[in-house]
Amino acid sequence: MKDMMLELAGIASDSPLAAVAGKRADIFELTHKTHDAALKPAEPGGLSHGLRAALACRIAALNGDEAFLKHFRKLLQEAKAGDAEKRVAELSCTGSDARTSALVRHTDLVACEPKKASGADMELLSKAGISGPDIVRLSELVAFVSYQIRVVAGLRLMKGTQ
Repeated sequence: MKDMMLELAGIASDSPLAAVAGKRADIFELTHKTHDAALKPAEPGGLSHGLRAALACRIAALNGDEAFLKHFRKLLQEAKAGDAEKRVAELSCTGSDARTSALVRHTDLVACEPKKASGADMELLSKAGISGPDIVRLSELVAFVSYQIRVVAGLRLMKGTQ
């Protein structure tokens, strides 16, 4: 079975582990579709493809996952992100304006300490001018990328390389 997550986990498509994963090919296919929907949706709303890729880079960096960081940096390049969006990918970036600062802060909070996120954090996003639908889009992005990183970490454990 050939799949992006197996590749990111370093699992060869012709390996016994890939064959076992192939028995759940439907889950991998749905995950791939969700990846594209979260990172490259047809209707990105107020979160451009470049910004989504930059935030995904942050999440990968916060998780110390170089394979995902490389993957999301490639998406950032493909999105032809501007300099401001590219800076969001760097952990040292705290945002150049209120909107970007709120997006970065919330992404970091939910990616690292999701239990600490509260309604007050949603209010901060709203006060920074982020619409309700974009708050949902951001939440979907952070949740999905975090899920994807954890699944690949599990695959690496199964492979015995982490």
